[in-house]
Amino acid sequence: MAEKEIRKVPIEPSLRFLYTSTVLVGQPMVVGTTPYGERRIIPIQGGSFAGPRLSGKVLPGGADWQVIRTDGAAELEARYTLETDDGALIYVLNQGIRSGPKEVMGRLVKGEKVDPSEYYFRTRPIFETGAPKYQWLHRIVTVATGQRLPNEVIITVYEVT
Repeated sequence: MAEKEIRKVPIEPSLRFLYTSTVLVGQPMVVGTTPYGERRIIPIQGGSFAGPRLSGKVLPGGADWQVIRTDGAAELEARYTLETDDGALIYVLNQGIRSGPKEVMGRLVKGEKVDPSEYYFRTRPIFETGAPKYQWLHRIVTVATGQRLPNEVIITVYEVT
């Protein structure tokens, strides 16, 4: 019996909205200049998130461990916990990059309001939970867009389909 030939057609991904979060942040703690760049730690103080399949609050206690590179781009690594409306806890590791013109990045570092169209802010959240209802989070790839405001960060997360 002949094997069925499989067509080699690229599958173009699309995005499906997962949720938008508003993350309240504290004042950056500046560790200083290291061999990797300027290390900053931004504490996460709380917040909320809402989407069609999960909603709830961002718990205080996480942080974003950033390195501001010599080219002005910020390498981001945020670790925090979501609590869904039904009480499930979801650990989030959200890594990405925020970059733009030197002047714009300087304004962001100073905590000024900057229109998000002036810079690039993209991340890739990874989720971990023991809650049976949210096990599907372990089987998807997500990407996010971000907006940095003086005291909060807006993250909109999409599932790559």
